[in-house]
Amino acid sequence: MQTILGSGGAIGSELAKALTAYTSDIRLVSRNPKKVNSSDLLFPADLTDPAQVSKAIEGSKVCYLTVGFDYNTKLWQQRWPELIKHVTAACIDHKTKLVFFDNVYAIGGNHVKHITEQSPISPSSKKGEVRAFVDKHILEQVEKGRLDAIIARAPDFFGPVKDKSILMNLIYDNFAKGKAAQWFCNADVIHTTGYTPDLAKGTALLGNSSEAYNQVWNLPVDQSPITGRQWAALFAAEMNAKNKMQVLPAWGLKLLGMFVPILGEMYEMRYQYDRDYVFDSKKFTNKFGYQPTTNAEAVKQTISALAGSKAG
Repeated sequence: MQTILGSGGAIGSELAKALTAYTSDIRLVSRNPKKVNSSDLLFPADLTDPAQVSKAIEGSKVCYLTVGFDYNTKLWQQRWPELIKHVTAACIDHKTKLVFFDNVYAIGGNHVKHITEQSPISPSSKKGEVRAFVDKHILEQVEKGRLDAIIARAPDFFGPVKDKSILMNLIYDNFAKGKAAQWFCNADVIHTTGYTPDLAKGTALLGNSSEAYNQVWNLPVDQSPITGRQWAALFAAEMNAKNKMQVLPAWGLKLLGMFVPILGEMYEMRYQYDRDYVFDSKKFTNKFGYQPTTNAEAVKQTISALAGSKAG
């Protein structure tokens, strides 16, 4: 049995598909889980309740944590420390391996200019401090020999499921409405963005590779990163949209955040947009010989999938 905690989001749903290459015993856990594969086992649970977390993990060989809380600092500060304590305790109790699908918020400042597995935990935001706590807690359990775990990191991501994708919100949604795309701070610096099917396949591969455990891994992304402006150009070409872009300066994020809360939440993350943000996944691709989807092909597949879902 392999279990996905937080199975309903963009990563959880893609991961459920990817895991079928390794097992047909997949348990999907969320408040209201829905089948992705016909053989999926559904397990409704409130993951704020440690007893329900333990029940959800019981009997699992591997547990994948892909929960995505709403983008709110106070909520993250309340929920993440408790959740990771409950999940690691349950995995230890049930002798279950843990694969944590992580972002790179724990890596701050100029360290984002070249993000590797050796990049120091160096948060420069409140949300980053939360993720640093989570990472350190997992690594402490590993170091003490209590837990076999993987921290599988991803940059910002996009794909056919738009949930929690800033790139899809800023570019695709605006082009779809006939508006100019938007970007934060500087559209002419590199901004690596992962493709959810590749990130999910990478996560499934790690979880089913015994030699991958007790390490940090950067998940596979196209190693020819492009700028925000170039991302917009790719989407414009596939959507037959007018390639226009509005860049919101950092002070604009802070000001507009008074009226649009999500923009206010982005202000402290401006260091990911005002300088190059390069995610290096060579450790993964060299180890497993995995060839990530190119950025251009990923955009093409995403637009095609969304057009197909609308037609259906």
